[in-house]
Amino acid sequence: MLTVVNSDEPTPAMVPEPAVAGGSLIDEIVRDGARRMLAAALEAEVAAYIAAHVGELDEQGRRLVVRNGHARPRQVLTSAGAVEVVAPRVNDKRVDEAGERRRFASAILPAWCRKSPQINEVLPLLYLHGLSSSDFVPALQQFLGTSSGLSAATVTRLTVQWQDEARAFAGRDLSGVDYVYLWADGVHLNVRLDEAKLCLLVMVGVRVDGRKELVALAEGYRESTESWADLLRDCKRRGMRAPVLAVGDGALGFWNALREVFPTTREQRCWFHKIANVLGALPKSAHPGAKKALAEIWNAEDREHARRAVAAFKLAYGAKFGKAVAKVVDDLDELLAFYDFPAEHWVHLRTTNPIESTFATVRHRTKVTKGPGSKAAGLAMAFKLIEAAQQRWRAVNAPHLVALVRAGARFERGKLVERPAAELVTTDATAA
Repeated sequence: MLTVVNSDEPTPAMVPEPAVAGGSLIDEIVRDGARRMLAAALEAEVAAYIAAHVGELDEQGRRLVVRNGHARPRQVLTSAGAVEVVAPRVNDKRVDEAGERRRFASAILPAWCRKSPQINEVLPLLYLHGLSSSDFVPALQQFLGTSSGLSAATVTRLTVQWQDEARAFAGRDLSGVDYVYLWADGVHLNVRLDEAKLCLLVMVGVRVDGRKELVALAEGYRESTESWADLLRDCKRRGMRAPVLAVGDGALGFWNALREVFPTTREQRCWFHKIANVLGALPKSAHPGAKKALAEIWNAEDREHARRAVAAFKLAYGAKFGKAVAKVVDDLDELLAFYDFPAEHWVHLRTTNPIESTFATVRHRTKVTKGPGSKAAGLAMAFKLIEAAQQRWRAVNAPHLVALVRAGARFERGKLVERPAAELVTTDATAA
């Protein structure tokens, strides 16, 4: 049978998706599929629980673990949107040794769960990366199909929880971790409800296995010696060993505190901050040449070549810009300390970049929100941002060499110096 088709009438492929509540048809299909799969998983979990205890009977021979209908429907926020769940219930009549009734607890959908773990992770990340708490509902309601659980109060509760986590982190035991290298820096953030800025004292360390890790984060007073000393003393009290090398900028507060608390730790000045200080003492017309001359120093193949580059820099700029040259010459030993360590680690030890790059995210967040509402909230927010960034930090190059640095191995021109055979024999004989 032939059928006449009018070309003006739309074909099925041309028909637009019908509008449905909560989004498009494809979103509704995804949510329905998620609901069906979740329901099947919950039923299978309950069936397995009942089957595992099918042989447990009371005195009348009746089962102690049986089905008990379904709980009231509830909505659960998932990455597929809001899914309505009707969870099966279990009547468990067994009694434990203490006389308490045993209860079935679903591992898939706990009784308190209203959001999937993935949604619980997304909400704080969105807030930390600049989404205002008042924008959660309009931003996510269309995507998730509901506004339940997205109120500003939810984020407020999260910030309180973060403050508790930050306090727990600040009091943890450090005796089980050995930090061989340490970066330290002070970061200043604006606070909306306070005239004074928030000064954060940050320390990031390298463990013996080569992994980077946040060591400490605390509020300080203008990076003063006493503030840094309090933080270092607290870390030492909690079991922290003296690092082999500490890297920081030229702020005297940290170095004075370090010499007091960990006098054996060597010092390395940050070249990123030093270059900025040197260029600040030079006219802009001299910046291109000075940058190139300074790069010849920090990027030299060894200490000897670096000292030659320093002599060339002094010869080129000493007559006109003595103040700029003095900034390099006066701290030369601390600027070149990294040459006594493995060459693979030089790129990590020349600057405080691990802290600077991490706090770029913190500064972005505070710029969007015009700063945290309080110093406590700012400290908690910085802690959570660093905690999230820490998962992406990579280990230092040649991580196996970090343990040798801690053991006191000697490196020349960036290479490990093997102990002479005669020295090894003498040491063995002494030990015997």
